[in-house]
Amino acid sequence: MTVKTNRIESIDILRGLVMVIMALDHVRDYTNFGYLYNDPTNLDTTTPMLFFTRWITHFCAPVFVFLAGTSAFLHGSKQASKNKLAKFLFTRGLWLVFIELTVVNFAWTFDVGLGLHIFQVIWAIGVCMMILAGLVYLPNKLLLPIGLIIVFGHNLLDGIIRQGNDPLSLLWYFTHQQGFAAFDDGNSLLFIAYPFLPWLGLMVLGYCFGQFYQKGFDTTTRKKWLLYLGFGALGLFIIIRCFNTYGNLTLWSKQKNELFTLMSFINTSKYPPSLLFSLMTLGPAILFLYVIESVKNWFTSFLVVIGRVPFFYYILHLYLIHGIGIIGIIVLGEHWKELILTPQRFTGGFLADKGFNLWVTYAVWLLVVAILYPLCKKYMIYKSNNKDKWWLSYL
Repeated sequence: MTVKTNRIESIDILRGLVMVIMALDHVRDYTNFGYLYNDPTNLDTTTPMLFFTRWITHFCAPVFVFLAGTSAFLHGSKQASKNKLAKFLFTRGLWLVFIELTVVNFAWTFDVGLGLHIFQVIWAIGVCMMILAGLVYLPNKLLLPIGLIIVFGHNLLDGIIRQGNDPLSLLWYFTHQQGFAAFDDGNSLLFIAYPFLPWLGLMVLGYCFGQFYQKGFDTTTRKKWLLYLGFGALGLFIIIRCFNTYGNLTLWSKQKNELFTLMSFINTSKYPPSLLFSLMTLGPAILFLYVIESVKNWFTSFLVVIGRVPFFYYILHLYLIHGIGIIGIIVLGEHWKELILTPQRFTGGFLADKGFNLWVTYAVWLLVVAILYPLCKKYMIYKSNNKDKWWLSYL
């Protein structure tokens, strides 16, 4: 069934692609040996296959946040005033923060007590949207340098390190430093995985990027800019990384062989997303938009479906993967409650030496995507046929 829409297909294809890849990482969290405790980017313990399974998923969060900014610009271009756009962004952002701390947190933990409060990508998008609601009143000639200053300059703050759970430390965790805090004798845990400041820079740049896709913009000019920006970001990544002094929490170093040295070179910091992490991921993503703009086949049609209902897909895939993970832990001969991640179980690390081989992760990943696709297609059609329902724009 063909769905009539004014959406930009290439953006939906890219968004769909990163959503599919994202599921691979989350399936790995709940199936692969070591579960949530193993760091696949630790060059002392990882294998190339495990490393690149994790590395490819690095593209997901920055592209998703960047395109959220682009979608905000395109949504605003259809509004009669900035006030309507600002209201939508603020309310949707507030909604996303609420969803992160309830629906999403429960999906990750299956703990009805919600003792583990994880602030991840949905929270980051939500708080950045609320801030963007105020920034949209500024002219784009000011928004662009604001975004660039944040993305290129926030690593200057890397030296500011806080510890503990005092108010200033918590504020800094939420702003720029990944942090962990315990309360009530360990019965309530805060894990701030996505400090908002660097993600705000990416969303602001994505908002400015939306100008290339506004109605009437010349296609040839846009594709030229996509090439310039894509190759420019990759070139800057290589140059800055070669200097090995700025733009990332850790430096790269020569390893035991050429492959591991390459892995060290591209092993950039996601928490928070460093300048080099952002350049490394957004450069290829923008080039992908250039390549995919005139491509239409069964695979792009498949990705469009998921790319048009990303929030629906995101919520469902977390619950499905966690449910499959529980089946897996039973198969391993362990009690299913070990994957009910209360604060005590999360910090206990029981699952650190449990799990399946990586090929199982890939098999489950394909199964998850196959299950979710028809559900996403039905929901996409429903949304398209019910555009008068305002609440659908929040889902």
